[in-house]
This record gives sequence, structure tokens and C-alpha cells, in this order.
Amino acid sequence: MEIFEVDPARPEIADEAIDAAAAALVAGKLVVLPTETVYGIAARPDHESATRDLFEAKRRPAGLNLPVLAPTSESAWTVGVRTEGAGSLASEFWPGALTLVLRRTEIARDWYLGEEPQTVGVRVPDHPIASHLLARTGPIVATSANLSGQPPLNSREDLVGAFGNAVAVYLVLAPGLPAPHGQASTVADLTGGAPKVLREGPISEASVHSAFFREAQATR
Repeated sequence: MEIFEVDPARPEIADEAIDAAAAALVAGKLVVLPTETVYGIAARPDHESATRDLFEAKRRPAGLNLPVLAPTSESAWTVGVRTEGAGSLASEFWPGALTLVLRRTEIARDWYLGEEPQTVGVRVPDHPIASHLLARTGPIVATSANLSGQPPLNSREDLVGAFGNAVAVYLVLAPGLPAPHGQASTVADLTGGAPKVLREGPISEASVHSAFFREAQATR
């Protein structure tokens, strides 16, 4: 287990931490990292033993599929099928706190993300440390760093206390820096066409619908 303190205002000096986290992910190990919403616990999406380890560490039911973080919109569309509506919402809210549930692409079809094999939740985070890591790794599985059903954790002590050696690398914010605000991303399911908000977070359901239908009307 390695623990690195990082500063989002100075991601360029976090190379050692980012290198260690990227190497751990490539090796099929788990990593904790900060995002703009909550701390996440992450794994390689194409490594089934890694995603199963994540389910076990988090005590997450397999019926709750793991979402994916991507470095850019373009890389997100390699995981989830881009629709016109998805593109509109991505343009409005990415990078940011909106997860879009989409049909899986061919690349993601065989990933073990849970019991639902047809869809995937994907978002592009707006956080310097997460972005630097994703630029090295490409898309990764990442879900809130907490035991399933419990509130998100936002301190080094609580994160290590919850996951211990199940996580290979912890990227934690340096002392004195504000923790992630603790509200998980908004989740909108687009597999039925119009967005169905499954969880309201920092982006309101009204904002999602407004952006989606405004764009739809503009293209008529």
C-alpha cells in the first residue's frame, strides 16, 4: 500500500503519485483518487479480476453496475454509444458531474461491470488529478470510495480505515485542502431516448431535461 498527498492546483508535480497509480491500475490493482464530486475507488475495466476485487472491497452488490470515468468525450464514446442526445448533454456538462448511461460499444461489451451486460455509465470528470491519471490510463472503472450503502468518505484516515491493503495506491488531498464536496454525480439514463434521471446530484434533473430538449428543438 502506498499513500501520496496531492494538490489539484499543482498536478504537474504529482508525477510520482500519478505514475504509481497508473502502474497499479495496469497491474490489475485498486486505486483511490479524488474527483470533483467524491473520492473514487478505481480499477481497470477490462480486467475481470480487478473489477471483481472492487466489488468485494466496496461490498457492492453485483446488481449495481460499476461506472466508468474517461479522460475526454472522444474516449467516452469508445465505451458508450454516442447518440445525438448524449452528445448534446456531454457538450453542456462534460467535463463535470453528469454520468450518462448508454449502450455499450463493442470494446466494452465483454467488460465485467456487474450483472447488466448491455449498458454502461460513463462520465468525464472535472478534476486535475483525475484528469492527469486518466490521460495516462484511458477509461477506468471508478465508483464512490465508501462501503456500499454508506456515506462517501473524505479523509485519508477514513479511506485507509475502510479499504486498507485492498487498495494498492491512495491519492489523497494534501492537509489543509478542501475535501471533495461529497455529492455523487447526477446519473441520467439515455438508453430509452429522452433522459431518465436515476440519481440527482450536483446537476439538477431540470437542468438535464432543459439542455436535452433545448438541443432537440434546435435541431428540428
